[in-house]
Amino acid sequence: MKRLLFVDDERPVLEGLKARLHRFGAQWQMEFLTSGELAIEHLQRQPCDLVVTDMRMPGMDGAKLLEQVSTRWPQTVRIVLSGYSELEQTIRLVPYAHQYLSKPCQPRQLETVIERCLLLQDLLNRPDLRAIVGRIRKLPSLPHIYTKLRDIVRDENVTLQEVAALVSADSALTARVLQVVNSAFFRLARRITNIEQAVNYLGFTAIRNLAVSLEIFAQWPRGASGVLDLHKLQSHAHAVASVASSLTAGTLIADDTMLAGLLHDIGYWILAQECPADLHQATELAASQGIPLHVAETQVIGASHAEIGAYLLGIWGLPYPVIEAVAHHHLPQRLAQSEFDVLAAVAVAHAFVEGDDASAFGTRLSADPRVEASYLASISAPFGWDECVRRVNARSKDSDA
Repeated sequence: MKRLLFVDDERPVLEGLKARLHRFGAQWQMEFLTSGELAIEHLQRQPCDLVVTDMRMPGMDGAKLLEQVSTRWPQTVRIVLSGYSELEQTIRLVPYAHQYLSKPCQPRQLETVIERCLLLQDLLNRPDLRAIVGRIRKLPSLPHIYTKLRDIVRDENVTLQEVAALVSADSALTARVLQVVNSAFFRLARRITNIEQAVNYLGFTAIRNLAVSLEIFAQWPRGASGVLDLHKLQSHAHAVASVASSLTAGTLIADDTMLAGLLHDIGYWILAQECPADLHQATELAASQGIPLHVAETQVIGASHAEIGAYLLGIWGLPYPVIEAVAHHHLPQRLAQSEFDVLAAVAVAHAFVEGDDASAFGTRLSADPRVEASYLASISAPFGWDECVRRVNARSKDSDA
């Protein structure tokens, strides 16, 4: 049974939550407490799978509570439910809260967020691996992107398009900006997955505050990325995103597809930062046994970069089609598919892009198996392999023009 903890200094709010969530009593063991201090005492006795807390509370507020939870119980999913929606406070929460919901919360919204977060724990079913992801407070950006972003947001003449292009050039920046803009504090009518729209919505002030916050972005620690070439990895992600976009241009899934392509290797940002030795061991195993790198990662670490990256994006609240594509981009056939969706677009793009995820590693590794024409037929795609070739070639000509 999953264990959940709700923290709010207003008893009527807790009573309302208790009444609303009563029907989940057979699935969830729930505690309702009135202070951050009581929450810490409870967690010391019995760690929880998920914590939902108010922001404004006397004594230990929500940010301080979640900071302690992220340090001492990093495997716990952390959600803020608050009516406090100032931008500065939202940014203060970014390193510690996975998702942000606003009061009053729609009756079904909270339940949906909780259910999805708990299902993600089944995707990454080892608590030690969830703890690795849960410890993530900041994802380091590529050094030249980090430096340029800090400079460009101080330039009064810079355009939003220039900022958006720079954000999309780095997976860590992309993921964080979309996490923040889709926070319920901003009360969007629909979820944003287009980078330019996200930057335009947040505006220069928010992007500037994000860029200069050392608690959210930082340069890679010296030597942390030595096991792989991050520039090659980012170039590969852009190539996949570009090809996948050519396959979904003009469709309702175009933005999600571009985003999934940009973020499909975000798990390597986590592994290179949090457990570089294990990642190096996986590359050596892949090279010595002639197996795909993602298979070696699972053998050494317990999960591949794909599942680890998808779990992070999931608890950050990114759209499910993006999470699914990130989690299964190496093995799309393991899911039952009946249409050409975001996952299919990313998987097919992988087949057309020269090199793969492993191309960012210095060691010579076996090529990853790729989908073929039969895959498109199996999912009843609206076009065949020849049309994929035509679209990809057209994209290449446009890029060269």
